Amino acid sequence: MSTKKKFLSVFFAAAAIAFFSTVVFAASSLPIGATLQENPVKKIAKELSPAVVNIDVESMVAQSFGGFGGLENDPLFRRFFGEEFRRFSRSVPMKGRGSGFIVSNEGLILTNNHVVDGTNKITVTLSSGKVYDAKIIGKDPTFDLAIIKIDGEEDFPVIEMGDSDAIEVGDWVVAIGNPYGLEHTVTVGVISAKNRSIQARNLNFDGFLQTDAAINPGNSGGPLIGLDGKVVGINTAILPYAQGLGFAIPVNMAKQIMSDLVEFGSVKRGYLGVSVQNLNNEFKEAFELDTDEGVVIGDVLAGEAAEKAGMRRGDVVTHINGEKVRNVSAFVNKIRSFSPDTKVKLSVIREKKPVEIEVVLGVMPGPIVEQGGDGPDIFGKLGMTIAPVNKELQNKYKIDSDRGLVITRVTQGSDAHATGISEGDVIFEVNNSRVNSIADLNKAVTNKRSLALLVWRDGKTFYVPMKMPN
Repeated sequence: MSTKKKFLSVFFAAAAIAFFSTVVFAASSLPIGATLQENPVKKIAKELSPAVVNIDVESMVAQSFGGFGGLENDPLFRRFFGEEFRRFSRSVPMKGRGSGFIVSNEGLILTNNHVVDGTNKITVTLSSGKVYDAKIIGKDPTFDLAIIKIDGEEDFPVIEMGDSDAIEVGDWVVAIGNPYGLEHTVTVGVISAKNRSIQARNLNFDGFLQTDAAINPGNSGGPLIGLDGKVVGINTAILPYAQGLGFAIPVNMAKQIMSDLVEFGSVKRGYLGVSVQNLNNEFKEAFELDTDEGVVIGDVLAGEAAEKAGMRRGDVVTHINGEKVRNVSAFVNKIRSFSPDTKVKLSVIREKKPVEIEVVLGVMPGPIVEQGGDGPDIFGKLGMTIAPVNKELQNKYKIDSDRGLVITRVTQGSDAHATGISEGDVIFEVNNSRVNSIADLNKAVTNKRSLALLVWRDGKTFYVPMKMPN
């Protein structure tokens, strides 16, 4: 055979291989179980979009239009010149958008806490164009989840929950949401990684699903759906400086806490009663340890679960129920994932010797939510989240009193913020009545038009007058 014929034979053979390789690659790029004639994404978008909702929120934010030269942001200024400050200030609406999906025929909707937190009005729009007012049933800031509800005469369409533990890296997923207000946008990608740790919007969570399905502002709270048509995650976070990086809360976490959110308005979490620190090189050398993973117990709170189980300062926790503890974030989230009264097994290194400790978890203390919880809704409307004084809050805010109610959060621009109230302040009295519990608070504010709060801060007390919200 001539050299020219040999060249042509090799050329056409290579071209044929390249062509068939392209066809095979194109087919293999399709979701598993699909063919060139089928499109499971189209079916998912058509059948499940009616259960995905657009959420529009509105918050009232105080805006100064006087010339205070920045002093309006100073708490001391607001406290002593509160009335004058209010004369030169006004509340203006701030709008936002997010997504959610219906999880019950009665109109319960799962979304992100940051989508609805601190809002005055929530409006839900279905794919049919119908618009409903929504109310908050319960919120969980720890894992950035919330349940809201719409009311209607019809049975609402729902999306079935899947199993996020069963989803694997490389599995195809579909995101449906409201990015930048573009309603019911469908994007496709794969699970890029599992158990990602990320801090975003003051959220520190260990266990995200990572996906390259396009997720943008407005997708928050929308579903991440497997090809079986079941939700595997709740889209939550993006990295604005990157492409192809989106994060979703595993749906199994949501399934664990939804019943608590609906029944109690908040989540009852397991509580160990310790403070912990990451195991760094200095600790390893000082304690003569040969492990790189674990957390060091810095303090054990008296009377709590850890003390009852015999835990000590200096213990190094390496495993929880046989699972490795990588860092403080992983440790805290793992403990919080358990319900109160759950028995957990901790693997501990104490004085260079392994020790196994069984702990029955207590109930995690936490703030009373503004809506859907046990506290008076008026304090939510005033822009405050409150909780009875407990040992954890005493340590966190350096409170030397064991009485009163602690301000655990103040909403920017709220009435509470305008009067100078700050996180960590303690309310001792309301209208000359001592308040040490939510029951005390309910009694003190009943049938009142104005409030006089006796507030403790840094060892000193002062009064803060406030009007009752409408």
